[in-house]
Parts: sequence; structure tokens; C-alpha cells
Amino acid sequence: MKKIINDPADVVRESLQGFALAHPDLVTLSLDPLFVARATPTVRGTVAVVSGGGSGHEPLHAGFVGDGMLDAAVPGTVFSSPTPDQVVAAAHAVHAGAGILLVVKNYTGDVLNFETAAELLQADGIEVRTVIVDDDVAVRDSTFTAGRRGVGGTVLLEKIVGAAVARGDDLDTVHALAERVVGVVRSMGVALRPSTVPHSGEPSFTLGEDEMEFGVGIHGEPGRERRAMLPADGIVALLLEAVVTDLPFAAGDRVIVLLNGLGGTPLMELYLAYGSVRGQLESRGITVARSLVGNYVTALEMQGMSITMLQLDDEMMSLWDAPVHTAALRWGV
Repeated sequence: MKKIINDPADVVRESLQGFALAHPDLVTLSLDPLFVARATPTVRGTVAVVSGGGSGHEPLHAGFVGDGMLDAAVPGTVFSSPTPDQVVAAAHAVHAGAGILLVVKNYTGDVLNFETAAELLQADGIEVRTVIVDDDVAVRDSTFTAGRRGVGGTVLLEKIVGAAVARGDDLDTVHALAERVVGVVRSMGVALRPSTVPHSGEPSFTLGEDEMEFGVGIHGEPGRERRAMLPADGIVALLLEAVVTDLPFAAGDRVIVLLNGLGGTPLMELYLAYGSVRGQLESRGITVARSLVGNYVTALEMQGMSITMLQLDDEMMSLWDAPVHTAALRWGV
């Protein structure tokens, strides 16, 4: 294992210390318990949005803390859920009197620990709503997960919800919007090479030189099937077929597309794939109104990509276009 680290046990803490030093205008870091919060206080009387999950998926979630997106992010160890006390401490740090929205990806540990945190916060007199993101269409009757996993759709939801908070929406309105986004966002990923978790020093799975894991999870969970490698157009076609037919998306739809790298794929290949996505969606009569290309929900250095599509309405489009200023996403400021 070759990685730019010191002690594998200190990777997450040291990484977040560097992150906070690099972005002092945007975030502050609490080391005990561990969480990242906005550098500027949440506006009094507005909802605070808190998310989190295992580390190793950077820039998710700490990279999206800032104006117009998250108020706090709670990291666990690599590929493991944060604990309830971390979530509670982060929520208390950013609560501004109008309640907390917890954004949770659908993994068993995350769901259980965030549910416990929600109960503790409610016992403290803080109003809490929770949204579970489960956009990964790769999961079908899986015995490995508790339903569909939360992946790239989380980024799109956090941006749209953060903009709704910034315009002053109350907790119930923000929660209803978040559920609406979950209903119209879908994703699928493919891996060409595995990642290596620092504390184990071993690849998360094995894959032949001529194989790809189609539908892989962001922790290396098994996909739908292992297939022979294809040219980019063929990989994109398989991913789009799974994503488009699931909602289903239809001719006339306007969508946001997130072409997401899993950490080990060059931007040259991601942009090449994005060009293929645009062409194939246009041939289906689907309009790409907005897009992101790059590494937004990674799996350490896993080689591969995922495609996320969100079916837009006018309100979501407006909220997507609203200003945002975080370490990983910035426009309109």
C-alpha cells in the first residue's frame, strides 16, 4: 500500500485538520467530538442542515459545508458511520432556533446512528426532520444492504435544500422538498479498479484486468454483475439504461446530470464519458439543463465513475442556480 499518510489510525483527523487550515473562511473544526461546521454562524431563525457518513468519500460531506448548502458535516472513520454523540454535538453547534434537517445516506449504520441522534436532539427540545437518500438503482433485492444505497444524489439534494434554507423556508417545507428530490433522483456506478482502505492495507475487492464491476457501491459493495470491459460509449449506455428506465425518465424531461469520478479516474476520461452521456440523452429526447463533472462522491482511489440524474422542475432549477460557496461547490458569489 502506497499512500500519503502518517499513522493509518490518524488519517481522518489529520486530513480534516488540513482541510480546516485550507478553508478558514468557510469552516471550523471540532476535534472532540469530530465534526466540521460553518465558519460563519447559521442565520438566527433559519433551519440548519446537517449531514455526514463515513470518510473516504471526499469532498462529501465536509466539502459542502458553507453558504447555501450544509451547516455542519459529521465524518465517521473510513467507510464507517459517525456516532450519535458526534451528530448531536454538530447539531447543537449550528442550531439557530428553527430546527434541524438531517440528510442521511441509506446505509444501516448511518440510519441507526442518525435516528438515535434525532431522538436525543428531540429530547433536548430541538425539532428534527430526517431525509434518507437512496438513489442507487443498482440494488435490487440485495442481501448486502437495507434497500437502495445513497450515493451521488446526496450532493444534488444538499445543494437544493441548502438554497431553500437560504431563502427562509421553514423546517416542514424544507423536509418536504428534500423528500421530493429523493423521489426524482437516480444513480448507478461502475468500478474498474478497487480502492485500498488505509487501516487494512488491502484492496476492498479484486477485479480482473479485463473486468468491471457494474453497479458497484461506494464502499466496494458488489454490483449487479461483473462484466467484460467495454469502450466508454458502451459503459455509458449500460449505466444510462439502468438509470433512465428506473424512474423512468422520458423524452421532454429536463435533468441535472452529475458525472462523478470515484477518486481514481482522470478528468480526461470523465469529460469523455460526459460527452457520451449528453449525446445519448439527446437521442432519447432528454434535455441536460445543468451538469457537474468531477470527483464529488469518491471511494478513496477507486477507479470508475457514476452517473446521477435528477428530474427538474422550475423550483428545483431555481434553487440549483442559487448562490453557493463551499470548498467543493461555488457559483453565484
